[in-house]
Amino acid sequence: MNEKLLETIDDRVDDLVELTADLIRFPTINPPGEAYRPCAEYIGERLRKRGFGVEYVRGEGTPGDSDRYPRINVVARFDGRSLGPTVHFNSHIDVVEAGDGWTVDPFGGVVKDGRVYGRGTCDMKGGLAASIIAAEAFMDVYPDFPGAIEISGTVDEESGGFGGVAYLAGKGYFSKPRVDHVIIPEPLNKDRICLGHRGVWWAEIETKGEIAHGSMPFLGDCAVRHMGAVLAAFEEELFPALDKKRTSMPVVPEGARRSTLNINSIHGGQTEDFRPGLPSPNVPDWCRVTIDRRFLLEEKLQDVKGEVTSILDRLKRERPKFDYEIRDIMEVQPTMTERDAPVVKAVARGIQEIFDREPEYVISPGTYDQKHVARIGHIYDCIAYGPGILDLAHRPDEWVGIEDMVQSAKVMAIGLDLLLRGPAAG
Repeated sequence: MNEKLLETIDDRVDDLVELTADLIRFPTINPPGEAYRPCAEYIGERLRKRGFGVEYVRGEGTPGDSDRYPRINVVARFDGRSLGPTVHFNSHIDVVEAGDGWTVDPFGGVVKDGRVYGRGTCDMKGGLAASIIAAEAFMDVYPDFPGAIEISGTVDEESGGFGGVAYLAGKGYFSKPRVDHVIIPEPLNKDRICLGHRGVWWAEIETKGEIAHGSMPFLGDCAVRHMGAVLAAFEEELFPALDKKRTSMPVVPEGARRSTLNINSIHGGQTEDFRPGLPSPNVPDWCRVTIDRRFLLEEKLQDVKGEVTSILDRLKRERPKFDYEIRDIMEVQPTMTERDAPVVKAVARGIQEIFDREPEYVISPGTYDQKHVARIGHIYDCIAYGPGILDLAHRPDEWVGIEDMVQSAKVMAIGLDLLLRGPAAG
């Protein structure tokens, strides 16, 4: 065990806590994408003072990007004294809305009882702070290291990552020869390595109708009733079929080791913006639902889509006047890094040394930015590893444990040492 490296991290606990609290105080709420620039600049300025070259990259033209809410990413790089591989720590800086139910200020960076509280502490500014401390400690202990270290703070992960990692990957920031290994400090628990995630297909289904007076609905065609038939068919046919599908992927929690479908939203007919007035008496001529289909490594995307469209096509044949449109919103293939990949073995060694046990290997039920690293950047030596308890993400009184961050920083530092200097050097 590298005692000097671990002692250096122990000496920086106060810095780690302060850094985490400072990051929480930037209310980087997505949507709409608030405070991205000042948060990115805070990260960039800290790393610039440590000798990193710093770039700010705006995801121009991506969903949500505007002059009011620019999608500003920060990418920092430090080149070692000699050639070698590059290890990239990628964290998203955006957070979801705070919501109700908090007993502390969600953006106050409150520190108490061995925890840092606030929106984004767990998901995932605590992990970002831990990765920065790990990298800085490693650089101080081994100033002559080979290779390079990159740290990025990226945006929009909570809404798909298109203005962040996807945009950067398209520009070559997550591709060889620039990058070899990627660690994403998502909150999957400090003694677990996340190898990847299930696939996802988001789509919007619209049923068609014909407007008419609400007192004479027989003169029109109710699109909401048509959508009711769709949902009834899903309940009777699709949901039971999905429940029977199981995967060999080690997805957590256990309930996510099967195919799932969620109805994210449903809207039809007159919008609700008439409040506090009265609705107009119309037969709705449209109804839309957004579906969120999570699928397994054993499934093909074309079959996943076919299960839905076959129901819609059958209803079109059987139900008078039934018509529909379907629009793809997002599709991502399942991904699972091999357990013998270099980054997996390096972080696993760190977990073994810090916790004196083998890591648990898991798959995330939902996607995160590994999807873009793999599908656009073609970097497959990528994992998620970081502090924080996944179940706390997006909830009131979200927190991250200080000791969890310290231990995770040690694991990251050991992994960094193994990937850059090699097992013999340690």
